[in-house]
Amino acid sequence: MRKYLFSAGFALLVAATTVSVTAVVQPAFAAEIKYVVNGIPITTGDIAHRAAFFKLQHKKGDAKEEMIDQTLRLAEAKRLGIRISDQQVDAAYQRFASSNKMPLARLDAIMAQSGVSKEHFKEFIRAQMAWNQALSARYRSGEGGSVTEQDAVRRMLDKGGAKPTATEYMLQQVIFVVPASERAATLAKRKREADAMRVRFSGCNTTREFAKGLLDVTVRDLGRVLAPQLPSDWAEQIKATKVGGATPTRETERGVEFIGVCSSREVSDDKAAQMVFQAEGSNDKDAEELSKKYVAELRQKAKIVER
Repeated sequence: MRKYLFSAGFALLVAATTVSVTAVVQPAFAAEIKYVVNGIPITTGDIAHRAAFFKLQHKKGDAKEEMIDQTLRLAEAKRLGIRISDQQVDAAYQRFASSNKMPLARLDAIMAQSGVSKEHFKEFIRAQMAWNQALSARYRSGEGGSVTEQDAVRRMLDKGGAKPTATEYMLQQVIFVVPASERAATLAKRKREADAMRVRFSGCNTTREFAKGLLDVTVRDLGRVLAPQLPSDWAEQIKATKVGGATPTRETERGVEFIGVCSSREVSDDKAAQMVFQAEGSNDKDAEELSKKYVAELRQKAKIVER
């Protein structure tokens, strides 16, 4: 699932690196409201940017329909409580430039010259990241064609493989809360405080004791989480953290956070098999079909008004 969405969302603009940086910058598109989707406006500018995006990819597509689908996907992710921060989007944009061996300024120029704009591409990235999480949650929940634990084991054994193992983590989340109204004034100070506590972190048993004397610090025990179930934005950091240690701090919409790794162990059971199968064994076609079905359901329920 993650592999499909990553390739669909980020491996799109390699051909764009041949665009001349001396080209004339495209003029800004007009922005009159063309559609309202469940109360969310889509402008003619949005549609024009998406059409330019298709052209840049050498890909055919209906820009207005794609923008309607993207709006529905983002709204569904929001309904599920999925939030992709600006920092996550900026980091993904930077990784895209790096993976295509171009400086960030060149990628910015390509977006401007092609009429896409970096803002539109970043919103596309945000939508892809959010939809990835929404689709993975639906897949794991058993809706839309998920496999049972027993089916996963049977399929793996039928292919000649042994029942797989997966790392199971015990995790603890520490949040230095920063209200939105105070973010500009206090975020830097709260990050210093979070960094100081993270350095002192030596296991999950003492976290609450450390937090007692600190203002607006929340400690949450996340319980046991299998590696394929780790949140995509934290997974690599958690895997790189030793037991008894903590991930680097990150700014999120809640404030500043880090995750402590209380313990880890390898487990081999039907649940692990299911998770590994869904994370690694599903193919692009399965994911694409599930995504199409999910969006079709959202369209059926949606109120789409053309202006």
